[in-house]
Amino acid sequence: MSITLAQRVCDTAAGPADEVVRCAALADGVLEGFVGACGMQLRWVADGDPIPGSYWGESEAGLVGDALFVRADTPVHSALHELCHWLCMDQARRAALHTDAGGEDIEEAGVCYLQSLFADHLPGYSRAQLFADIDAWGYHFRLGGAQAWFERDAEDARAWLQRHGLIDDQQRPIGRRRA
Repeated sequence: MSITLAQRVCDTAAGPADEVVRCAALADGVLEGFVGACGMQLRWVADGDPIPGSYWGESEAGLVGDALFVRADTPVHSALHELCHWLCMDQARRAALHTDAGGEDIEEAGVCYLQSLFADHLPGYSRAQLFADIDAWGYHFRLGGAQAWFERDAEDARAWLQRHGLIDDQQRPIGRRRA
């Protein structure tokens, strides 16, 4: 396995995790358009309300069926990650989806790689920002940071995404669900 994603080590107390880009920072309609173009619905949750389908709770994005749930304080990287889970899972899991995306370790690596590719296509965000946000949020990769993993240790993730038709030969995201 090329990636080890541990449970977040940052909490919501003041610190680097407070500096990640939140969904409210994106221009109006950008996230809705991006998620919708992938075939999924985006649903905003009111500030302070629990996020349906959130595996980690707090401000983390949630998945229920074909809907991605976010609040204004949801980190953009979390929204992208859950969108990519939905795209990477097979139809049987997608049909029963509620909270836990499941999947094998290699699929999780594919999700992380795909969200890194998508970050450059989301107006107002970037891959460099995604890497900074993931590192600040407290995820752990075998090579240290997210960028190091992406650049030097993600061959298996790329191969998995290509095998399932989620990226093309030039490493560009297709933007559609796994069949």
